[in-house]
Amino acid sequence: MHNVNNIETESQETGRWRNFNSWIKRNFNYECYLNFLTGCYSCKLEAEQRKKSRRPLCCCSLVLGFLLCWEGKELYLHWYHKILILIVISMCLFFFWLLCTYWKDRWLTIGLSLQVYAPYLHLSSISVMVLLSWPVAFYLIHLEGEARIRRYKITSNERKRNKRCNMLTKLRALQVAVGLPFFLILLCLYVMPFGNYSPCIQEKDKLGPKPSFFGHRGAPMLGPENTMMSFEKAVEHGAFGLESDVHISYDRVPFLMHDLSLRRTTNIKEVLPNASLRHPSLFNWDFLSTLNAGKWFSHSQIKPFYHMKPLSEADKEKAGNQKIPKLTDLLELAQKEKKLVIFDLNSPVPKHPARKEFVRLVVNVILASGIEQHLIVWLPGFDRKYVRSTAPGFQHVGRLFTIERLTKENISRINVDYKRLFYNGLREYKAANININIYIVNEPWLFSLAWCSRIQSVTTDNIQVLNQINHPYFFMTPSFYMFMWILLDVVSAIFIFAVFYFHWWRESQSEKILKGISSYTETPSVSLQKENTENEAALNIMESPETLTKSVGELPGSQSVNPEPVQETTQPLMP
Repeated sequence: MHNVNNIETESQETGRWRNFNSWIKRNFNYECYLNFLTGCYSCKLEAEQRKKSRRPLCCCSLVLGFLLCWEGKELYLHWYHKILILIVISMCLFFFWLLCTYWKDRWLTIGLSLQVYAPYLHLSSISVMVLLSWPVAFYLIHLEGEARIRRYKITSNERKRNKRCNMLTKLRALQVAVGLPFFLILLCLYVMPFGNYSPCIQEKDKLGPKPSFFGHRGAPMLGPENTMMSFEKAVEHGAFGLESDVHISYDRVPFLMHDLSLRRTTNIKEVLPNASLRHPSLFNWDFLSTLNAGKWFSHSQIKPFYHMKPLSEADKEKAGNQKIPKLTDLLELAQKEKKLVIFDLNSPVPKHPARKEFVRLVVNVILASGIEQHLIVWLPGFDRKYVRSTAPGFQHVGRLFTIERLTKENISRINVDYKRLFYNGLREYKAANININIYIVNEPWLFSLAWCSRIQSVTTDNIQVLNQINHPYFFMTPSFYMFMWILLDVVSAIFIFAVFYFHWWRESQSEKILKGISSYTETPSVSLQKENTENEAALNIMESPETLTKSVGELPGSQSVNPEPVQETTQPLMP
């Protein structure tokens, strides 16, 4: 009987795996599949005989070790793979360090972009989760149905033998691994607006005025930077102020230049290649005025800016003839157009004739130009007391100073990097009525963020695009956002519930069909067991002579018969 039970158990297991087989066993050789995983993982391609034929459900995973663990195999990692894993981990750590070190500003920019895009990402993420609910529901309900059928067909002996690690446990683990993250993410998306802050979600009457523009080195996408053509283009596109960088020549002439060498923005490599790496303040103005400051922009094969539009033929010809301008040239244009001027003042190199008095030199040049003092936005922090006493009409601008320092120095405007400002005390500066200018703002979404944050002015390279924006992007009122949030949550919840219910209904129908088929196939086996039982009972009666004699003696009209010993005429059956 024990052998009969084992045969029936094996036949039931075979039938179960015939009906519910994984796609690997249906399309591939299972032994080859395991040998392939073992060979790729441990470099051992010898086939190993398994003590017991276990056919667990295949898991769609790209990790060989996880697949081997899933198949119940011990991991024997080859030393080649150990070295490879160490190299890969080291390279990943190295690249992660590079990203954290050299892309620090980019990560800060990505964090700021979430303040603008967060409401739209929230609504679109819920839509994505609704689309993902179809395959997730199909997979979870399919695993539930398979677990029910296995529980229905499994015997009690198998239940005790496979109590620790059986197929039902793996199916439940798969359901948790797939369903739990899905519902946790969905729940977080449903409650995200409670912890979401976006400056672009506010009432229309609270929206501040449009920020004004400072042309960063003019309009560097329309003309060579720090040239008169660039500043004229910035004025044409509505710049409120002009930003530049000032160096002092060796013969004490302030001129406009940003870099610490002349290689990038002039043709000094053609004129004087041996001196191309020298500091700009070591050249006399007579030599600097002869250099071309525009061919690198107009005749370069690589665009200085990615979004830069092609120049017209007239602009290209004009840009190719640009020279290095003096500070007085910029001051004349600003006085004519009534534009503010803000600049960074670079100190001369050691042993320069104007090393100790370059601030006073520049102040005297500004006053001698005849420009109105209120048009000068004084940014350098050198010798402020002298500047205040000599030119009291200058507007003094600070950096990212504390409010106490700004109050002490009587500074009511700051010029800061937007990445440092939004993460350090924006609300405190606004509460203290400090005017804020941030740099460098080139993207429309970033300009919209500054607008919604009530920033007074921005320094930009992309003035021709930002000046055309008449309303901040991604702006919405709180009532509209709440309406969209509640509506989308309710609709998505109903739709996801309907998807799960549909898959559950379809799986229950298929489960009923399979149970009907299994009950139909089990009916002949039950009748066969009853017939075997009756035959065994009849054989027991025939094999017992005493019982036969007793039954014959009890018959009516029967005479007493002396039983005679029966000789065995048949040989015993072979086992």
